[in-house]
Amino acid sequence: MPRPRLRDRHGRGLRGPGVWPSRPGTPQAATARERFDEIALRIVTEIDRRWSARLGRIEYAVEDVPQMPEGWQGETVPLSSLVPGSAGQPTRLVLFRRPIEHRAEDRVELEALVHTVVVEQVAELLGIAAEDVDPRYRD
Repeated sequence: MPRPRLRDRHGRGLRGPGVWPSRPGTPQAATARERFDEIALRIVTEIDRRWSARLGRIEYAVEDVPQMPEGWQGETVPLSSLVPGSAGQPTRLVLFRRPIEHRAEDRVELEALVHTVVVEQVAELLGIAAEDVDPRYRD
């Protein structure tokens, strides 16, 4: 496949694809959703491993945005949802990707925010202080 020619027409900068098509066998760049899922999975796995005996059955999920009721008047959008289990259904902790990403300026802030949200929700579920769930919460 011939490469497209790049040229600076009319002084507007180079034109052409921003990324060359990948060759077979080379990894493609991860999407924002995939990066978020990777961060969330790592953090949830670490917290769950530590507290699984007390947490019992818990299901973790990531959704893009929360379903807001019609006529929502709140000033902020929730970052997560914790639905207690009942009648054989597991407790469900849902992280809302877009609101969390919107509040973070870079990957470090994104990781810190996901960590904070997960720790706070697990602390609420267990009825203990967030610092007891993970000592790094204070940082």
